Amino acid sequence: MIEFGDFYQRIAKGPLSHWLDTLPAQISAWQRESLHGKFKQWFNSVEHLPALAPARLDLRHSVSAAMNEPLSPGQLEGIEKMLRTLMPWRKGPFSLYGINIDTEWHSDWKWDRVLPHISPLAGRTILDVGCGSGYHLWRMVGEGAHLAVGIDPMQLFLCQFEAVRKLLGGDQRAHVLPLGIEQLPELAAFDTVFSMGVLYHRRSPLDHLYQLKNQLVTEGELVLETLVVAGDRHQVLVPGDRYAQMRNVYFIPSAEALKCWLEKCGFIDVNIADIGTTSIEEQRRTGWMTSESLAEFLDPDDHTKTVEGYPAPLRAVLTAKKP
Repeated sequence: MIEFGDFYQRIAKGPLSHWLDTLPAQISAWQRESLHGKFKQWFNSVEHLPALAPARLDLRHSVSAAMNEPLSPGQLEGIEKMLRTLMPWRKGPFSLYGINIDTEWHSDWKWDRVLPHISPLAGRTILDVGCGSGYHLWRMVGEGAHLAVGIDPMQLFLCQFEAVRKLLGGDQRAHVLPLGIEQLPELAAFDTVFSMGVLYHRRSPLDHLYQLKNQLVTEGELVLETLVVAGDRHQVLVPGDRYAQMRNVYFIPSAEALKCWLEKCGFIDVNIADIGTTSIEEQRRTGWMTSESLAEFLDPDDHTKTVEGYPAPLRAVLTAKKP
């Protein structure tokens, strides 16, 4: 079973200490009542991975680890076999001792778009909501974060994170918890909160923005990355049953409408930092994610539209401050 005692110890004496009033009971309930049917299989893969201490570790420009002397072909084959039992790998990529996990998303490209527009992360305590495999947590650590906490209820992603952590030397500066944002109390303890690729999955997007705000310290920064549509401050797309084959997409505002939403929730210094179209090079099928991806979700004759006829995915990065 994945243990969270190291995380509890790490937050026991800092601004997150009051989280310990509720968090251990939530985790215990999850362990007793909510384990996925494949969790034991996934966790066994993590258990069978060797605990490695890389001679060279780069979290600043990538998530990559290497030894001075290469691992043997047999060691590499065993590690790759375990990692492949944790497919599909969606957020990455990771380069681990010569094993290149070519994930569905080029999350490094997203990071390159986001990083120039945000406050420096050095020394900060950070929350990443919907963190997936934790790729961006490692990049946050690479930027000098004091502590990077990710939450994501998908248990496969937790096991992927723990697998990578084990291969990176057991680094304790990043942690993933199997929770959704609605399970967090109002912590008001994070210097920066990231919500990337989450907002359009929320039935009540303004409630989500308030939940994010409640996790920030005064003058803390929200980094919001999400789907948007073209248009003015009044433009919001409400898709039908599916958007780009995703069922749980509720509201896709224009960037200007989203700026208004943030201001309505009490954020200040709201800035539309970046807007760009998602390409089929950034999100695609790979040897580590073999099911359908963006190319199959777009109109084959017109890539400016989804298969349902909606505008193709356009993504924006906004930053805002809690007053």
